[in-house]
This record gives sequence, structure tokens and C-alpha cells, in this order.
Amino acid sequence: MIFAMGNKTMKAPLTGIIPPMVTPLRSRDELDAAGLEKLLEHILSGGVSGLFILGTTGEGPSLSYHLRRELVERVCRQVKQRVPVLIGITDTAFIESVQLARHAADCGAQAVVAAPPYYMPEGQPELQEWLDHLVPELPLPLFLYNMPPLTKVSYELDTVRRALENPRIIGFKDSSGDLHYFKSVAAFLKQRPDWSLLIGPEENLLDALQCGGHGGVNGGANLFPKIYVALCDTFRAGDVARARQLQKQIENIGAAFYRIGKHPSAVIKGIKCALAGLGICDDFMAEPFHRFRAEERALVEERLKKIQADLAALKL
Repeated sequence: MIFAMGNKTMKAPLTGIIPPMVTPLRSRDELDAAGLEKLLEHILSGGVSGLFILGTTGEGPSLSYHLRRELVERVCRQVKQRVPVLIGITDTAFIESVQLARHAADCGAQAVVAAPPYYMPEGQPELQEWLDHLVPELPLPLFLYNMPPLTKVSYELDTVRRALENPRIIGFKDSSGDLHYFKSVAAFLKQRPDWSLLIGPEENLLDALQCGGHGGVNGGANLFPKIYVALCDTFRAGDVARARQLQKQIENIGAAFYRIGKHPSAVIKGIKCALAGLGICDDFMAEPFHRFRAEERALVEERLKKIQADLAALKL
């Protein structure tokens, strides 16, 4: 299946690496515009297949509505349809999701992405009804985003199976970290060969590909997109030994930057701090979080040099 993409098309299923872009900020309600431009070109130069903004790594739910809209405008304008742009519309307010989706369509995005509404956990019948109401209101095709650690609700398998019956739901990103669940969703793909199945946790990227997944939405691809793209390409070429080598290095990236500090926010802080160390963008964090302090920043800078040396040895 092919979906309209302005004067171009977006082939389905969408495969490869679709980085969940961080949102460069200068203050609580101001984008780091220069940093955003540099970050976009840095990611695109890595050969990625798409871009996902306003997701978890992008701190989407923590940004003001006007800032989300500004980000969508800037990203779509700069990308110029070089790759599909997917917009996160997850919200507790139904109408805000719809309005952001409409804005995304007006700006030239190709699809939207929605996790279950958070705060008040919904039952699966309520979640299904929400989808039944949401999809007809959307001007763009929808990817489902399974993120139970943060939303408290999973798209259970029966709900996913029913979603496959809707031609305007075109893909699924799983960040549950549960490979058994991922394999179960992969088993549904024969019903919808146009469906994209993507993995969030990058430590599971190779496993996901081996299970029949199409690619990854991996935070580390903000930093070093080429290695993530190389893993997908190498796996498709049948060089499993090389793919394992690349997977090990991807795991080293996570170990280097995601475990500094003891809070879940350490993952985003680590990516942003490393991007600042690369001279790409500011690492200001949306409230209630803050950037790493001096001791943590020094550790990131030390580890960044080691990772860069390792990637150079791999010719990446």
C-alpha cells in the first residue's frame, strides 16, 4: 500500500530506523531553533527512514501546545519530505489530539502516533471505543504506540488484532520491553502486509528484526544514527555476525549514557547531554526535569570520547 505524502508517497510498511527526536530547548517554553536545525540535519545524514517527533524522548507531553505546534511547523518545513515525519499526538484530552493531528497534516506530516491516554487508566473496551472515535477524526494515518510503563495501559492483543481491521491504522511501535508480546504482535502481520511493526528499546533491536519486526524507533539514533541504520541494513543483507557486532555496540551506547543517575529521566538527560557534547543542540530539559550537573556532564563527555573511538574502529 502507498500513502499520500504531499507530492510524493510513503510506502507501507515503513521500515528501518525512525529516530524519536529529542526536542532542543533553550528555556521552559522556547525551542533551541539553531540546535533543532543542526539536529535534524545530523539525524537525516545518518540515512534514517523517517522521523518521529513529540514522543517520549521528545518530551512531548511536557511541552506547551503552542510549542508542540511550532516544533511540527519547523520540522516539516526543514525536512521538506525527504523522509516521512510522524507526529506524536498522545494526550489526555481527545480534542487536543485531534487538533494537533490536523495541524500536522496542514504542515505536511505523513502520519500521527498515539499511545493510550494516560492519567486515568482506561479498560480495553474504553480504549477500543476511543480508537473508534479518534480514527475518523484524523486527517492522517495512525501508528499505535504501546508504552505501558508510562501510560499504565497496554494495547492488549485483542485490541491490536481489532486495530488491524482498520485500514487507517498502519503501524505499531512497541516500547513495552516484552519480547514475548512483540512476537505475538508480529504473528498478526500476515493479516496486514502493509503494517509497520517497530521496536522502541534499542537493546532489543536485533531480536525484534529476527522476530519479523520492520525496524526501530530508538533514542540513541539521535546521537549516532548510522550504526542503527547499519544494523538494519546488515541484517537484511544476511550478515548476522556483523549485525550482532553492531547490536553489541548499540548496547554499549545505552550503557554509556542511559544509566547516569537513578531516575527514569536519565535516558533523555543522557541523550541530550551527549548531543550538547557533540555541539549539536542545547540540553535544557522540560520541567520538572533538569539537565545533568557538572559531575554527570563530565562523565558523559568522557564516555562520549570512548564511544566515538569505538564507532571509528567499526568505520561508522
